[in-house]
Amino acid sequence: MEYTLPKTVAIDGEQHEIRYDFRVILTILEALKDPDLSDYDKAETAITLFYVSPDGIKNPNEALVACYSFIDMGKQKTVAKSPRLMDWEQDFPYIIAPINRVLGKESREIPYDFETNTGGLHWWTFMGAYMEIGECMFSQIVSIREKQARGKKLEKHEREWYRRNIDIIEFKQKFTDDENELTKEWMGV
Repeated sequence: MEYTLPKTVAIDGEQHEIRYDFRVILTILEALKDPDLSDYDKAETAITLFYVSPDGIKNPNEALVACYSFIDMGKQKTVAKSPRLMDWEQDFPYIIAPINRVLGKESREIPYDFETNTGGLHWWTFMGAYMEIGECMFSQIVSIREKQARGKKLEKHEREWYRRNIDIIEFKQKFTDDENELTKEWMGV
């Protein structure tokens, strides 16, 4: 059993210091979804952000595996496919308030220095608070998304809430810069 919060990961038997703050991890997750980045650029961004000394990494594939394992809190990925119910970037404004309530403080106010890798709120602590989110606006959003994804009928009050809040429930489509330019040309903007 592990009783401490990891601040290093092992790659080929060597320990490498990592940036563990939740803001760094959320930035990595945002980059991994960026349609303008190639798979190589996504991997390079993740490694550069996650590791304090990325130049010392000899095995980038293992470095990515260790990074993703840390993000998943050391758990192995399960094969079972489940519907997408949340988006860190889109839902963050609805996630942060209940996380702060669980933590008893404003998590974004906790100082973190990226360069010295000091301070901050460990990703696993942030995720622990996330998993304890109770009834709140975010849980309502996820509940409606889950029912829709599973083809279940919404209750009358849920349908009404959905209609009033469709812009925060529906996932936003992310387009590449080229696609956005093409749309502007079509629209004459």
